Amino acid sequence: MAARLSRGSLRLGVRLCAPCPVRSVRCSHSGGMERPEAPFAKKLTDIGIRRIFSSEHDIFRKSVRKFFQEEVIPYHTEWEKAGEVSRELWEKAGKQGLLGINTEEHHGGVGGDFYSAAIVWEEQAYSNCTGPGFSLHSNIVIPYISNYGSEEQIKRFIPQMTAGKCISALAMTEPGAGSDLQGIKTNAKKDGSDWILNGSKVFITNGWLSDVVLVMSVTNREARSLAHGISLFLVENGMKGFIKGRKLNKMGLKAQDTAELFFEDVRLPASALLGEENKGFYYIMKQLPQERLVIADIGISACEFMFEETRNYIKQRKAFGKPLAHMQTVQHKLAELKTRICVTRAFVDSCLQLREEKRLDSATAAMAKYWASELQNSVAYDCVQLHGGWGYMWEYPIAKMTVTQKRPDDCNGSDGTLLLRSPFHDATKQFYSCKCALRAVRQKASAASEPFKQ
Repeated sequence: MAARLSRGSLRLGVRLCAPCPVRSVRCSHSGGMERPEAPFAKKLTDIGIRRIFSSEHDIFRKSVRKFFQEEVIPYHTEWEKAGEVSRELWEKAGKQGLLGINTEEHHGGVGGDFYSAAIVWEEQAYSNCTGPGFSLHSNIVIPYISNYGSEEQIKRFIPQMTAGKCISALAMTEPGAGSDLQGIKTNAKKDGSDWILNGSKVFITNGWLSDVVLVMSVTNREARSLAHGISLFLVENGMKGFIKGRKLNKMGLKAQDTAELFFEDVRLPASALLGEENKGFYYIMKQLPQERLVIADIGISACEFMFEETRNYIKQRKAFGKPLAHMQTVQHKLAELKTRICVTRAFVDSCLQLREEKRLDSATAAMAKYWASELQNSVAYDCVQLHGGWGYMWEYPIAKMTVTQKRPDDCNGSDGTLLLRSPFHDATKQFYSCKCALRAVRQKASAASEPFKQ
């Protein structure tokens, strides 16, 4: 353990939190009630705020922030042109203890708490660098292997994934099946003790760089419903018939490699099956709350970043002989934005606490993801407007964030699907219809007011 602690203060921040049970962690947040919440902080992105965190988490956050400032931000423009980050970055992240944080140490992970894992994706959002697919790798793929994998699979993959030497991807979406996972066509058929995999996947994050891909496949077409006939497989790079298609040219997330994947008679050994045969859909449903919470927290963190960028801009930008920040209408808009962001932050932080205590349910996670994603869209729009014409210039961080913010709407189920498939479906149908109508009214009102802005 001493050797692992010596890897740096990044590892130190996690290790101090890891051995404590939930109750001890909460008690160790010395002066928790004295820690300012977001509304009272000088900046929404300040270190040392929010009562769910402790002083040990602050040490870790400082180190993570430094990592993104030194190892990611200076190279991100180059990676945007290449359409992928470097493999060296992954290994650096592994050495600094930024991968597999919330995975048990005896499985090959770091053994830290969920709050420490959240710090990494929050700091990535604050850096405005979307290239590294760390959160999907550490908080979505690794938990599948840790929770449902065999001892052999755990020992083979997780230590290498935590070290950044094995990059993972999750292959569920297909050209004809997105939010409706039961519509997938990729299939695996038994051939003796082996499986023969055929099909294709699209929009796969980390797909181009991936060394191992967790693939969702139909294994029993005769099941009473497709949900009872889906299995998960670990497909490794280099297997015969496993073909990586082109890197997709996206509107945003330029540095994040997103690829098409093709499986043409890929022969998989029995050991490639993750968990039990035909149980894949149940595993996915169990993991969805955490996955949606990750997206929600990244979304509200992006809102906090956009707010601070915009506040800094209007303090410097002058119009009519005075800074924009001195204009009452601008102040009103900032107050509105901060209110909505802080309210959402309080809700998402409560969800983080529920997850740390293993009490987060599917409906609450869906609400968090839906609400934070919608807010991210709205905040991006308002912040661009406050930047004026400069908000459309690529060199301004708000422009990059604006073309990036659309993606969370569609990850892990589109917003409409979240409402239709969730337990609060009946209650939200009318809400969603009213919300769409209200949005249309706002758009018409905005169009009507355009002549007065000239």
